[in-house]
Amino acid sequence: MRVLALLDGTPVDPEAPRIRVDDLGLVRGDGVFETVLVVAGEPRELGPHLDRLARSAAMLDLPAPDRAAFERAAAAVLREWAGGREMALKLVLTRGVEGGDGTPTGFALGVEVTPKVFAQRADGLAAVTLERGIEPGLAERAPWLLLGAKTLSYAVNMAALREAEKRGANEVVFTAADGSVLEGPTSTVVVVRGRELVTPPAALGILPGTTQAALFRAAARAGWAVRVGPVAVDELYDADGVLLTSSVRKITRVHTLDGKTLPDSTDVHRELTDLYESEY
Repeated sequence: MRVLALLDGTPVDPEAPRIRVDDLGLVRGDGVFETVLVVAGEPRELGPHLDRLARSAAMLDLPAPDRAAFERAAAAVLREWAGGREMALKLVLTRGVEGGDGTPTGFALGVEVTPKVFAQRADGLAAVTLERGIEPGLAERAPWLLLGAKTLSYAVNMAALREAEKRGANEVVFTAADGSVLEGPTSTVVVVRGRELVTPPAALGILPGTTQAALFRAAARAGWAVRVGPVAVDELYDADGVLLTSSVRKITRVHTLDGKTLPDSTDVHRELTDLYESEY
């Protein structure tokens, strides 16, 4: 099932043509988006997602997203949804029509969460490390590269996932030129060491994770130490757990990395998943 709503809050037929072929989001990937998990009609971290949408738009010099309009469109999708208990709510903003008057294109789209995602949440996944071709400090030196913005230009991310499949894996952990850990193509990396959780800093040029932030809040209340700091690739292979977090994926454990079986993190994954769910 799919539900589409425009920014004025009007639900429209998702099968009908809506985007012009000269929209810059289509022809150049010139736009930003967010994906929000909705469970039993309740969106998770909608505020932080809208904050991040605005941050990404500012990095692209796009007009500031109309927050009230996106909230209105999201509410329309929620009202019309008659699918499963969980939904992925996509909020999209593009620069609009090429050569137009500068009016951006925006909409909210609700889609089903796929069986593959549910299976990976339960069973974990295999990942490979792939170099992303950046080095620490590049995001600050070259802001035009838009490192850390959630743009519609996801061709590289999708190519990385196809490369992982060619190598017999499901996912990717991107690394920097110095061998430090960055993020996944659509996820944040969290490393478990004893009773401590560590995630790489957004200053490296990666997307600050909304689900990771929710997990850290819940874990800290339960007595875990949580920290943002550098993580070296070599630290992943003997960590007590390597997790990938994202809105739709929630908390997913990596059981195999670069063909090597990682220490069993089933119990810690279960505990942290329960803590994350306690936020809602």
